[in-house]
Amino acid sequence: MPPSDHPDTRRFRELLLARRAELLAVAGTGREAAGTVELDQSRVGRLSRMDALQAQAMSREANRRRDVELARIAAALQRIEDGEYGFCLRCGEAIAEARLLLDPSTPLCVDCAGR
Repeated sequence: MPPSDHPDTRRFRELLLARRAELLAVAGTGREAAGTVELDQSRVGRLSRMDALQAQAMSREANRRRDVELARIAAALQRIEDGEYGFCLRCGEAIAEARLLLDPSTPLCVDCAGR
């Protein structure tokens, strides 16, 4: 791997750590919202319960997505430590810097991601 093809990993490491911190900061409130739905006695009817169940389902999905993103970030940070960051896991080619700026945790180049 020529050094000129290797991205500035320090900058991407900072981006990844900042995004991880953002996700962890909101994780606690998201976990609470996904908890058991209790019937609010001050509200009457099935719609109140249905609204609460829908909010719970949305919160669970947000938590799932956050967990997936945290796992991708952890994997990207590990690739930085291993000296493999910025290269496609499938074909081994350098991932475009613009793609890494859009999503620093991406493991695939555009071509491989499109397949």
